Amino acid sequence: MKSINFAGFLMADCWPIDQFLKPVTLLVFRLYVAWMFFESGLVKIQSWFSTISLFETEYKVPLLSPELAAYLGTGAELVLPVLLAFGLLTRPAAFALFIFNITAVISYPYLWTVDGAGGFWQHVTWGAMIWTIFVFGPGKASIDYLISRWLTQ
Repeated sequence: MKSINFAGFLMADCWPIDQFLKPVTLLVFRLYVAWMFFESGLVKIQSWFSTISLFETEYKVPLLSPELAAYLGTGAELVLPVLLAFGLLTRPAAFALFIFNITAVISYPYLWTVDGAGGFWQHVTWGAMIWTIFVFGPGKASIDYLISRWLTQ
């Protein structure tokens, strides 16, 4: 085991943080965010008529027709979380989900009300987690890590 020096500890460049806690934290972030968005996508496909109706009346997605927004939004909620969960193409998936999350907040005016503020802060938390995944990558518990190891051999 490497000896832990104070400078390494301050920069999280030591065994317990960089080698164990960082990968575990990134995995937990990936799985949590993936589940939240995937679950939302599952709800949308349970009643497509209701989903289209929501996009026509509640969600005001800029620049897209309600039907196209419903298809793209539901597709994003079903595909991107799977990539995140497995850690496959994680950074592109995280970036796309980050943009999707911002679009969701902009498109749903209820989140900007006093009653919807809790939902707004959920999106802020998810956004922070997704951005962390994008910046730090998927961690060692991912398919991307295995692919990167294979490509460097």
